[in-house]
Amino acid sequence: MAFFSPVSRRSQDRFVFRASRLASAVALLTAGWAQAQSANEITITDTAPSQVSGFGDVPLSKAPYSAISFDRQVLQDIGAQRVSDALRLDASVADSYNSPAYWDSLSVRGYTLDNRYNYRREGLPISAETMIGMDNKERIELFKGTSGIQAGTSAPGGLVNYVVKRAPSGNDEVIRSVSASYGPGQSSSVALDLGGRLGETKEFGYRFNAAYEDLNPYIRNTQGHRNLIALAMDWRISADSKLEWEIEKSERQQMGVNGYSLLGNQLPAPVDGKTNLTRQSWSVPGVFAGTTGSVRFKQSLGDGWLWTTSYGAQRLKTDDRLTFAMGHNCYGSDVNAPALCDRYSADGKFDLYDFRSDNERRKIDAVKTEISGSSAWGNTKHDFSASIMRFRQLDRLPPLQAYNLVGEGSTGGGFTTDSDPTLSYPNVNRSEYSTELALSDRITLPTATTVWMGVRHTQYKRQSSENAICDDNYVCTPAPGTNPTTANGHVTTPWLAVSQQLSPELLAYASYGQGVELGVTPNKPSYTNAGQALPALRSKQFELGIKHHTASTRWQATVFDITRPQSADACDVNGEVCTRQIDGQAHHRGLELSGGLTHGQWNGDVNAAWIDAKRQNAEIDPTINGQTALNVPRMTLRALAQYRFTAVPGLRSSLRVDHCGLRHALRHANRGHPHTVDAGHRQLGRPPLLA
Repeated sequence: MAFFSPVSRRSQDRFVFRASRLASAVALLTAGWAQAQSANEITITDTAPSQVSGFGDVPLSKAPYSAISFDRQVLQDIGAQRVSDALRLDASVADSYNSPAYWDSLSVRGYTLDNRYNYRREGLPISAETMIGMDNKERIELFKGTSGIQAGTSAPGGLVNYVVKRAPSGNDEVIRSVSASYGPGQSSSVALDLGGRLGETKEFGYRFNAAYEDLNPYIRNTQGHRNLIALAMDWRISADSKLEWEIEKSERQQMGVNGYSLLGNQLPAPVDGKTNLTRQSWSVPGVFAGTTGSVRFKQSLGDGWLWTTSYGAQRLKTDDRLTFAMGHNCYGSDVNAPALCDRYSADGKFDLYDFRSDNERRKIDAVKTEISGSSAWGNTKHDFSASIMRFRQLDRLPPLQAYNLVGEGSTGGGFTTDSDPTLSYPNVNRSEYSTELALSDRITLPTATTVWMGVRHTQYKRQSSENAICDDNYVCTPAPGTNPTTANGHVTTPWLAVSQQLSPELLAYASYGQGVELGVTPNKPSYTNAGQALPALRSKQFELGIKHHTASTRWQATVFDITRPQSADACDVNGEVCTRQIDGQAHHRGLELSGGLTHGQWNGDVNAAWIDAKRQNAEIDPTINGQTALNVPRMTLRALAQYRFTAVPGLRSSLRVDHCGLRHALRHANRGHPHTVDAGHRQLGRPPLLA
């Protein structure tokens, strides 16, 4: 059945549907099968983030941690095309820097997730330094808080996991669906979803997804397109053995969108959201292409024990391009104007750069084997699992990228410059290898008390080198392997929780966990410890929670306290020679409240988060102690109400409310006057921009 997403307020003009050749072929193919399709609506649900928790398939209502899971129906209802679309439904999640034409950068509990380490797909690590399509995703899981038991290294905000659509489990279940959407702006898409089972005993299952979208958002001069094709299959070898495999291939091309920045020391007036601030006639689109897949074998060992082995691979190719605005008169060429490198001038002028880094290659491989099962020891029950994973991540970037000043622009528009795609700035290759051993045990006591214990030991090897060599005038020539560095080590991260079932519907818990991040000083001559590894940044989290869950009502209250070491640069008086070192901590404390109600055709959810994010114990610049972290809203409120029409299956009407509190944009200015902006960073150390 076709459906059309609501048109945004900026696109209430005439309907224009531009179907591509692929879209037309998909529609005709589905129409040809229409008479053979089943009249039953297939719904695949899973109430637990089983692949990301580290403790098996435990319903969220019984789990001693804070997590959310958005299924296929929710993703479809809100028209989610990227993870930030879905996770905006949770109050503890905020944008770190999310351009419409660039990969997502998310903040959870005030900490920015690391796109290299805080994302999983089918429970295996992937790189999120790309655009990830939603068309073949069954659900998105978010584990909130320190994730040392789930990941060897990761930022403390949380862990995101993508779960792909799989073949239906019922022998007679058939999925035949085509969908179309229009908006926001004048974007239009079409998608196909097919599934079923084959063979004499229905031992083979399949799920096929294809999608195409013409991108023409309400932001002018930002056109592009994207496509995705995916296939998932399984083979029931025997009653005790099952083999699953899946693969997806996607590509997205779109003109980049630059964020606003501060105008001197002031926020800009409300900006025109339809303007692509830096677009020039010679601007070229960014291209994000990837192929990702996995294979998983499951073998029942009897008596409730299961052996699972998985392999996942990801191959990304990126042409990272943007006509980029940053600072004004940063190099002091105009002696009559202040040199600003981190904001625009007071009258809206900025330096304009031609940035291009083509043919960036990123490769991920992970193989994991796990054994899990249950055993009764006396009057206690143990649910135990042990796993070992070997992981490889390779970043292979071109020797040089273009990062060239081409002129001056203005927020008022009406400026033109010439392009300069000269390759002039060195890239860095990175390699990482790790072996992770994880153990967990869920001990159920006869007093309705459960003890949860987990530990992960990681041995790692990290290497990096520049792809070019530069002379004193910073003229660079390709030279792979320049300034090589290597860091070897091992870390162990524990996790412990106790939960008490107060009633069949009510659970209380307390937990403690650790997470680790591995930092390295930039491999630049201006650092006294260039290329050297920093001590492991070990974050610690305490969490208390209470949950209530029935068939029609649900609510949860969570209190958390996370401390994370911070690194900073200690520089000489001229700022020319620096030493990177550990300097105090980021201390985030917060309260999360959520509730939901289902009554007849009505469904509603509301959640709120209060976060107190402060710097403490800084010695390089003690004046920042006690200041609120940049771009972390103190309070966020989000709500969703939905009504389902029984007379028309599949027809729903919904309303969303989103309120975000004040955010600080300037470090020293935020003691008394916070600013409501988004501040974030893109690669190459680019300065904060207003998203």
